[in-house]
Amino acid sequence: MHRAPLPEHLTAGSFSLRMSDKAGVTRTRTAAKDLATVSRGVRVSLGSDAKGGAALRAYTELDDSSALTHVSAARIWQTALGWRLAEDWRIHLARRAGFSMPRRVNVVGHLLRFLPGELVEYDGVRLTSPARTWLDLAAMASVDDLVIAGDSLVCAHGPEFPVPREPLCTLSELRDMVAKHAGARGIRTARAALELIRVGSDSQPETTMRLALVRAGLPEPKLNHVLWGVHVTPVVWPDAAYPEWRISIQYDGAGHGGAEQYQRDIRRQSLTGECGWLEVRVSKADLDGPRPAVVPKVRAALESRGWRAR
Repeated sequence: MHRAPLPEHLTAGSFSLRMSDKAGVTRTRTAAKDLATVSRGVRVSLGSDAKGGAALRAYTELDDSSALTHVSAARIWQTALGWRLAEDWRIHLARRAGFSMPRRVNVVGHLLRFLPGELVEYDGVRLTSPARTWLDLAAMASVDDLVIAGDSLVCAHGPEFPVPREPLCTLSELRDMVAKHAGARGIRTARAALELIRVGSDSQPETTMRLALVRAGLPEPKLNHVLWGVHVTPVVWPDAAYPEWRISIQYDGAGHGGAEQYQRDIRRQSLTGECGWLEVRVSKADLDGPRPAVVPKVRAALESRGWRAR
């Protein structure tokens, strides 16, 4: 049976019947078997590999008051998530207080009060701003989860880095968000997390590593530190560093198992040594468990360079 092709913008991701009506698509066509009904009034082409905003855009097109929040908004912003939050694949959808609660299959509905600037349009969807997204996560996150998300949002690297990076929001914006919503759910968690968020952590493991070291009584490592070569050019960018003891800490994640990356890691370690620094390599296994192996590993390196616990 021949089916009329859908307009291209409807095949790029999920779409609401409101969207298809505006495009002149008949309800008979939207009931065809080449489309899946993922929720009431929401369709997606079978076999679609849409991700990010494209996959969720229909939910904010259902009406003019709906917005993605919490974990759903965090994923659109590509925020690092601790494992507890990362396991939540439900769609978090909110309306302003005074509207009816969003109620749909696989949707967590919220009624929230938004101040000016806290709802934005990004990647084709309506969602909470980065700072407001972080605050909303506090209602469902541990302190560590919130530090991981906060580190991810404020992360920035200067022009001396191979890939400079601008933050999605600043620490000042997170502080202002907490101050403006003093009675919000999870506000105590947010305040505690604010004290631990730092600029320069690229990933969840790097934040987890830093928190483990500090809580074990070791000095807090510096982020965004650069090792400069003999020609006054940056040559090594440690994930964390102890400049006083000339120790570089590098987290080697899953992407470091290939032959090419292995050779780059060996070259990096050599350059670190040429700068007079000691490199400590940390793996995922070093971060596991209640007594992570990264702590004695880094403590031994510090002691070898003259550090002593007070």
